[in-house]
Amino acid sequence: MIPIPLSHPTPQFRRDSFLSLDGEWLLNGKPVRVPFPPQAPLSGWDGPVPEQLVYEKDFTLPEDFLPAGFRLLLHFGAVDQTARILVNGKAVAEHRGGYLPFEADITAALRPGANCLRVEASDTLSHFYPYGKQSAKPHGMWYTPVSGIWQSVWLEAVPERRILSLKLRPELDKVRVLVRADQPQVSAEIVAPSGSVLSITFPSNAGYDIPVPDPRPWSPDSPELYGLTLRCGEDTVYSYFALRTVKIAPDSKGIPRLMLNGRPIFLSAVLDQGYFPDGLFLPESPERWQDEARRLKDLGFNCDRKHIKLEPEAFYCACDMAGVLVIQDMVNAGRYGFFFDTLLPTLRLKRQLRRGSLGREQMAFFEEHCRASVSRLYNHPCIIGWTLFNEGWGQFDTARLYRRMKQWDSTRFTDSASGWYTPGESDLDSVHVYFKNRVLKPGKKPLLLSECGGYTRAVEGHLFKPDGAYGYGKTDSEAALTDRIGALAEEMIRPAVAGGLCGYVYTQITDVEGEINGLYTYDRQVLKADAERLRSLNRSLAETLESSVNG
Repeated sequence: MIPIPLSHPTPQFRRDSFLSLDGEWLLNGKPVRVPFPPQAPLSGWDGPVPEQLVYEKDFTLPEDFLPAGFRLLLHFGAVDQTARILVNGKAVAEHRGGYLPFEADITAALRPGANCLRVEASDTLSHFYPYGKQSAKPHGMWYTPVSGIWQSVWLEAVPERRILSLKLRPELDKVRVLVRADQPQVSAEIVAPSGSVLSITFPSNAGYDIPVPDPRPWSPDSPELYGLTLRCGEDTVYSYFALRTVKIAPDSKGIPRLMLNGRPIFLSAVLDQGYFPDGLFLPESPERWQDEARRLKDLGFNCDRKHIKLEPEAFYCACDMAGVLVIQDMVNAGRYGFFFDTLLPTLRLKRQLRRGSLGREQMAFFEEHCRASVSRLYNHPCIIGWTLFNEGWGQFDTARLYRRMKQWDSTRFTDSASGWYTPGESDLDSVHVYFKNRVLKPGKKPLLLSECGGYTRAVEGHLFKPDGAYGYGKTDSEAALTDRIGALAEEMIRPAVAGGLCGYVYTQITDVEGEINGLYTYDRQVLKADAERLRSLNRSLAETLESSVNG
């Protein structure tokens, strides 16, 4: 296994030069623990969270950390919603939007000895920006908001002429590498899972195909990773990649199938909100993302639908290592309305939305946010598809944005509007079914049951809210919950596999605050369904697909 340090904020693009600024800061004059948002117990913040937040921290560079001629970069994983950054009173960066990373070259603002870093953040919960499930009044499927810094802050010393970015496009026997750099050539070293080493030099700033000897494809059953070291002048960057392909193609009987590495695959997936009772948007440590991946696979699932939230890089790296497939949602913006955005799709009454609730500037911001999200996560082999809109939440210009998504990434599928109306522009047909199982009828595209189930089970002593009850059907025991999931599979899922159903997404992997329809409790201490029966169910669904294709 290629070692991947999840403690580094960008494990897939890392340098030896790394100085974390996480830890104790001052927030509006009071101590707080970064990177946890002040709403999270792990932050140590006491009292209400204001809309205007001023973070301050002094830092002193270790001796020899910044060699002569090098530049110092200041990185932020995410700050919600807007941020203005100052170093020693000098403004060095501004950023809008609460889910994407940004950086600033702060070399000119440095002074000898101690330096003062100041972050002026504002969070009004404006729906102009993508906001996910955050709500000023948490209830039901709407959760506690986060404000200010909620991902790591760190420093990095880099050469004046350096590697700027890396883009990896794998096939089954080669990988196309595009290195943007300030030098004309890049030297690369690839370490295979077997331990063999391949050294090669190729031009920068142009795509270059590297054949991989003795290739081993990446899959949920065999998540093989290749180590990659890039050298350009004085700069060295460490990364990794995998060999895998994602395509939609007809099987031997002409049924459209989702293909992983050229073979049909059935997605047994869970909806994943990415919330934790102690850290809200973050677990206690980056290594706990590996526990999240293990819990999913222990139940026989092979896929995670990351629901309208972008995670720190460590989450995707954990999925890369564990062989967890990921369907990544874009983060929604715009107003939400229960009638059009939840009730109508539940009743299977869909309508075309032309512009929804977003103004022109807001639509442009959302589109750019989607582009940047795809760019940021492009290199992770675990990601096999994108969800552009969840139902009708902020939906607009669906066909045009689908085409934009395919321009940004043609190597994965795009579900244009999960469970909602699409004007023919989507790689999958996508449906949400709650409350009552029904007959599914696949059409000319693979069909994804992209939300279903959501049955509640309250476990005394493990409720975040004593009156928490939100979900889509009540059960009162491990057996009853497992029985309902089994009935869901036998009445709705299995009968549709032969006709082209490519997978299902069960709502959801854990409880979240007052929503208690998780397979695990919110604290992850109690599994509410029978593990062996779930494993057997998911294994048998994969076998049903295999029999349908080969029988």
